[in-house]
Amino acid sequence: MRIYIAASWKHQHAVEMLTERLEEAGHEVLSWLRQGRPEEAFLSQRELTGFIRSPEGRRIFDFCASSATGADLLIYLGPSGCDAWAEVGAAYGAKVPVFGLLAKAEEVGLMRHMIRHWFASVDSLLKEVSKL
Repeated sequence: MRIYIAASWKHQHAVEMLTERLEEAGHEVLSWLRQGRPEEAFLSQRELTGFIRSPEGRRIFDFCASSATGADLLIYLGPSGCDAWAEVGAAYGAKVPVFGLLAKAEEVGLMRHMIRHWFASVDSLLKEVSKL
C-alpha cells in the first residue's frame, strides 16, 4: 500500500519512526522528508518565503500534493499546521482514506470529520493499517 504521512516538520523524528514501521510491514511511504530538506524547519520567515517561491519549493509542493491525492492512505500526525491540514483536505477531496493520530493539543474544528478514524496510539493505527 502507498501511504503518505501529513505532518509538521516539528514531528520529523516521529515521521521517520512511523515511516520505518510502515516500511517494515511492507508498505511504500511517499516521504516528503526524503524529498525535502530538514533545514527548512529552521529557516527564518524571509528565507522560508524565498524557498517556497523557488523551483525547489515548487518541486516539493508538487510531490506532496500528488502524493496526498494519489496515495492509497493518508496518515495525519497531529498536532500539525495548515499545510498538513491542506494535505488532509486534498486527500479527502480525492477520496483517499485518511487516518489520524490524535494529539492532546489538536485544535481542529469541524474539519476533523475528514479523518475516517482517529487513533490514540501508533500500535492501534498500525494494526488497522494491516487490515487494509
